[in-house]
Amino acid sequence: MTPLRLTGPQLELREVEPADAEALLAIYGDPEATRHLSFEPRTRKQVEAITARSVESAHATPRTEYCLAVTRRGEHRLIGYARLATEPQQAATIGFALHPTAWGRGLGTETVHLLCALGFDVLGLHRIWAARAPLNEASARTLLRAGMTEDGRIRDHVFVHGAWRDSITYSILEHEWVPIDGLDTGAAESGRGGNPGG
Repeated sequence: MTPLRLTGPQLELREVEPADAEALLAIYGDPEATRHLSFEPRTRKQVEAITARSVESAHATPRTEYCLAVTRRGEHRLIGYARLATEPQQAATIGFALHPTAWGRGLGTETVHLLCALGFDVLGLHRIWAARAPLNEASARTLLRAGMTEDGRIRDHVFVHGAWRDSITYSILEHEWVPIDGLDTGAAESGRGGNPGG
């Protein structure tokens, strides 16, 4: 396996490493950082398991899941966690979480662009979609700024904090995506084409 690395103006996406567990715990274990996510704050043991699964998924053949560390460009420390999971029909779902200290600086929008670069430029996908909590207006702005279109609502999509919660969905098609300046997919592992979702 060739490790995947994508570079943007401010951020990079790289493969998750076992040593990332502590930095990921600072996000996934934080009630504020996970307030709008589809799960409650994770324990250290749960985060260590997520980190291990992320490392393992990079070695799957075919690879259908890309669990990546978000870092500032030129730095190694994880400040966020991004995921792209392929589906049939040349599609994928994406999601991400950033440490609260990284909020409000446009880094979420750049993370979505990097995930789109992975999906469209590297994997040759046709459609990418994402979902957000109805109360997460910051996520709505992020997804729209990245060029996605609001599709609709999935009722009672996730069970979290003891109750069912809807999700608002967004999508973008390959011909709709306009890359931002400074994106570099040259270090990514494979070329366009095929249906990675099988």
